Amino acid sequence: HVAVLRQLGHDACELRVPSELDGVDGVVLPGGESTTQLLLLAESGLGTALDTRIRAGLPVLATCAGLILAAREVQAPPQPSFAWLDVVVARNAWGRQVHSFEATADPDAAFGALPLVFIRAPRILATGPEVQVLARFQGEPVLVRQGRFYAATFHPELSGESRVHAAVFGRGLKVSRE
Repeated sequence: HVAVLRQLGHDACELRVPSELDGVDGVVLPGGESTTQLLLLAESGLGTALDTRIRAGLPVLATCAGLILAAREVQAPPQPSFAWLDVVVARNAWGRQVHSFEATADPDAAFGALPLVFIRAPRILATGPEVQVLARFQGEPVLVRQGRFYAATFHPELSGESRVHAAVFGRGLKVSRE
């Protein structure tokens, strides 16, 4: 994410503690292992600080595990989340690590022929009334938006292009990758 954001002219940085959130104009909640991320956010105090800023309207791009952290409800197996985004997700629902794959979004996507990289990706099972589906794969939502919060089941940072990041953050902001 940092490389894509810098390509767009952002002063990208990584967050480790709450004080590093000061002056940040947007946040990327990256992929990874969501239960580990929850533990690290709690231990560092960053979870509480992020919760406050995100609920106040901080622009966010949540990808893969970041989407799981953000979902209203997490299934298969259930786990806690911050409920920033009105979606229900199933963890690792596109398959295990060995089933990772690349594809292209369905033709009606808001972003056109959007490349998709799935790595142990969650599936969006349901969306609330305020959630706009921006891209689908095989008819299923893979990129959604609710206000200033964007979330992807895939990894746009691995696709070799920057349309998703540019849609969320524009150009030239100070953006952090949590």
